[in-house]
Amino acid sequence: MALESIVPPEPVPAATAGWSVAELEQLALTHNPSIARAAALVCVAQGEWTQVGLPPNPVVGYEGQQLGSQGRAEQHGILFSQEFVRGGKLRLNRCVAAQQVHRAQQELAAQQQRVLTDVRIAFARVLIAQEQIRLTSRLVDISGQMIQTVNDLIRGLEASRADLLQAELESENAELLLQNAINRHDAAWRELASVVGLRDLPPGRVLRGDIFAQPRDFDFEERLLSLQSQSPEVGAAAARIQQSRFAYERALAEPIPNLTVQGLYNVRDNGIGGDPDAGVSVSIPVPLFDRNQGGVSSARFQISAAEQELQQLQLNLRQRLAGVFERYASSRSQVERYQQRIIPRADESLSLTRRTFDAGETSYLIVLTAQRTYFQTSLAYLESLETLRIAEAELEGFLLRDSLEGGVVPRPGERP
Repeated sequence: MALESIVPPEPVPAATAGWSVAELEQLALTHNPSIARAAALVCVAQGEWTQVGLPPNPVVGYEGQQLGSQGRAEQHGILFSQEFVRGGKLRLNRCVAAQQVHRAQQELAAQQQRVLTDVRIAFARVLIAQEQIRLTSRLVDISGQMIQTVNDLIRGLEASRADLLQAELESENAELLLQNAINRHDAAWRELASVVGLRDLPPGRVLRGDIFAQPRDFDFEERLLSLQSQSPEVGAAAARIQQSRFAYERALAEPIPNLTVQGLYNVRDNGIGGDPDAGVSVSIPVPLFDRNQGGVSSARFQISAAEQELQQLQLNLRQRLAGVFERYASSRSQVERYQQRIIPRADESLSLTRRTFDAGETSYLIVLTAQRTYFQTSLAYLESLETLRIAEAELEGFLLRDSLEGGVVPRPGERP
């Protein structure tokens, strides 16, 4: 009774296929709350951009003087005042806020990428769990058949009770492996449903995907260059630098005083014959002591801090990429060796051992060892394959993942 290899599996027929990764990605982009939160923060930043560029409102009021003179010297007038912002401060406010909008948009793009990466990782884990269930189910079936075979051998006085106990132990272990695989599949499916943002994502549907597809080709330096030039994290850090530069210009403009014009129209002036008259005043603060020296110094160092933050991020990306790429390279090497050498040899060894056992040329324990080696090797292959698919998803997704962890999207004005 030879065992078929698990490389590659039969493709899932299109008519009975379930969710594809592209379909789940679209669902996640629509339903994952972290994306809605990041999009709302973009709107917050846009609202702040509108607000900071608005000029001060005019002031209209009433002014009365000499009100206790019993009508002999009373003055009743309409007061009007307007502050005029000088030095281009409103324009610079908008420039600072525009960069905040850009940062929020980059954070939204980063959050969308985190969600996509999480979907791909969860999708791969479900596919791996499906294969583990398929593999351990076969192991359970074969272990049951081996118990029947050993019972037949005992009746023919060709095996002992010790052989039967060993076969029963193997069957129990196979049952445990199957239950573990089922539990892992359930957990992976719940993880997928959480990332997609649908708690009622129908469970138990077979996913449509090829977990045994050829590994993707990635080069470390190429991925590093892509990260440093295209990552939304870098885009957000670059926007922070530009925002700091505009904030510095705004700090330099702060000492330029605003002009306040005030007018008074006396509708009734009993003190000088009762005819209407008017008055005008113009005031401007003199920046004699406070010229925003501290604000300018702070803004200057904010530029330096933002530039260093970008350099720190680039080094951090290189550090993170090193770990992910190591997992990718190691797991790819393992997967290719499993596919090309180890699994075929384990399969052939088990088949040959089964034939010699059926011919009465070898003992049951040798068959048991070959069977255990085959399934342990196959499960190890699936674990390496899962590590490879997760690393590929991270490399493709700019190392962005864990979309549902708290605090991944900073509020406007906060440091990322």
